[in-house]
Amino acid sequence: MSNLRCIIIEDEPLAVKVLADYIAQVPFLALQGKFKDAILATDYLRNNTTDIIFLDIHLPKLKGMAFLKTLTHPPAVIITTAYHQYAVEGFNLNVTDYLLKPFEFERFLIAVTKVKTAQVEKNKSVEGSEVKDYLFVNVQKKKVKILFSDIVYIESQREYIKIITRKKEYISKMGTHEIEALLPANSFKRIHRSFIVSVSKIESYTAEMVEVNGIFIPIGRGYRDVIEKL
Repeated sequence: MSNLRCIIIEDEPLAVKVLADYIAQVPFLALQGKFKDAILATDYLRNNTTDIIFLDIHLPKLKGMAFLKTLTHPPAVIITTAYHQYAVEGFNLNVTDYLLKPFEFERFLIAVTKVKTAQVEKNKSVEGSEVKDYLFVNVQKKKVKILFSDIVYIESQREYIKIITRKKEYISKMGTHEIEALLPANSFKRIHRSFIVSVSKIESYTAEMVEVNGIFIPIGRGYRDVIEKL
């Protein structure tokens, strides 16, 4: 997994050195830059992105909290200050953590681990929400991959189904209810007890028939509302 990129906005040289040393000790952190005031950091962030900002509050030219309010889509922000009275305001601005100087490495590690954990959870969420664009079906004792975008319609043939694609036909031993559960509901609609059609392949329709890829498929009595809702 990629490192978390970070920048330091701090005007005290000793504080900058401490933070830089701490960052160097954490394998998943990568220091991009150090800025003595928020104006310089703002200029940097116009053309660059970062994952963590270590932000002092009492800065020259533009105070830390004022700078934070200028960020439209801020990354994770960890406040580093000697003043505890800004903690509530900081958390109201959704900062990840608030470190009171002087802070030990262990306390620093807790703060950055929060960011790392949030990143891992976000990545898991994204991976879990990825939608497959294909399915595998059993065809003659082997698993065959079929893209959803290739399917024109599916026809029930007793205990088998026939999957008609733009390239060829496949016969698999399964029911229409089984295959229907594997298909994205917004892209495929059952229009008859024996037929499921790809919505994108519908060329025309009447109250009785649907035309897909030049083939006319009957609409079952109980499924007419499905077509009307398309």
